[in-house]
Amino acid sequence: MNEVLKVIFERRSVRKYKDKPIDNKMIESLLDAGRMAPSAINRQPWKFYILTKKEDIQLFSKEIVKASAKGIFKSGIKTIVKSATSAFHLSHGIDFLKAKDPIFHEAPVVIFVTAPKDNEWASLDVGMCCQNIMLAAKSMGIDSCPVGLGKFVEQTKLFSRLNANKTEQVKIALLLGYGDENPEVKERIKYNSSFI
Repeated sequence: MNEVLKVIFERRSVRKYKDKPIDNKMIESLLDAGRMAPSAINRQPWKFYILTKKEDIQLFSKEIVKASAKGIFKSGIKTIVKSATSAFHLSHGIDFLKAKDPIFHEAPVVIFVTAPKDNEWASLDVGMCCQNIMLAAKSMGIDSCPVGLGKFVEQTKLFSRLNANKTEQVKIALLLGYGDENPEVKERIKYNSSFI
């Protein structure tokens, strides 16, 4: 197996990290890998807002927990019931209500990735950018986890601290750090391809 395939097959979403910082130069190298992703009409719509201070990460996490709970509650009873069986006790075994940091899992680096609200292809572009970052991270011995609940940062009082433009929307948060666990490979669906 070549090195690229090896990294793809070995990358996992890690939710337990060592208390070990990542050098800013290494973070910038990972962002450069993200910037090499393809994007519609080469617009490169992504922007990165990076947290590395432990106290800031904890504070943002607490506020996002509150905002996401409100968001789920506002969306109605069906969503609450569905969320109770999925988001609050997630399939990877983390109890959302009991975990010390259920959003960022005490990762030493959190990156909020935004894109313009009016760009219809931004979600796809950001997805490719984030995949580049996560694969590059794995190749450098750094683990990662994409966190969809990161988008709720927009509904917190802390959002203004990111200094994001009003025309931007948070698409996802990425966690980076030196993993302190080795998640098992989950079974992959094989019947979703068809040669014609």
